[in-house]
Amino acid sequence: MERLAGARSADYRPAMPDARPAGPARPDARPAAPGVRAARPGDAPELARLRLLMFQAMAGDSSRVRSGPWQDATEALLRRELADPGSRFAAFVTDDPDRPGRLASCAVGTLEPRLPAPAHPGGLFGFVFNVCTDPAQRGRGHARACTEALLAWFDARGATRVDLHATPGAEALYRGLGFTDHPVALSRTVPAGG
Repeated sequence: MERLAGARSADYRPAMPDARPAGPARPDARPAAPGVRAARPGDAPELARLRLLMFQAMAGDSSRVRSGPWQDATEALLRRELADPGSRFAAFVTDDPDRPGRLASCAVGTLEPRLPAPAHPGGLFGFVFNVCTDPAQRGRGHARACTEALLAWFDARGATRVDLHATPGAEALYRGLGFTDHPVALSRTVPAGG
């Protein structure tokens, strides 16, 4: 996974659905993504389901990543954070137009206070840690719409940089949203229970 940073250029503007030029419909064109909304606490089970799908897609083999206690903990955290209007946590979703009660896509992130720096005097950074679209709804603009809403949320709160880790399949989406290469991040992982 490549690390990208959202030091977005000043002239970047998110694409607006009604600003796209009208043209002849392609016979193979898929319907546009429905509207984006802020996730609610009741969306927690679906957000946890999409998170599992994301990890399975990243692994390349769905049998390598299984649901388990981590998914219950994810759902509990989502319910708690989404119920708190002062949370530094946000999630934006699109509903599945074909399956009522299910989500088509999500973008989830957190606003992180860090020490201020010359380019980041407020010390607020965003981190996108979960973008996933249900396989049946891919290619319809769901991930882009959810991610644009999350980026607008970060912008409204004064985040001066947004980071994420991109899979090769999503790199073009993020670059199209103004993300650029960032020095390689090093991570230290402590084994669960260790």
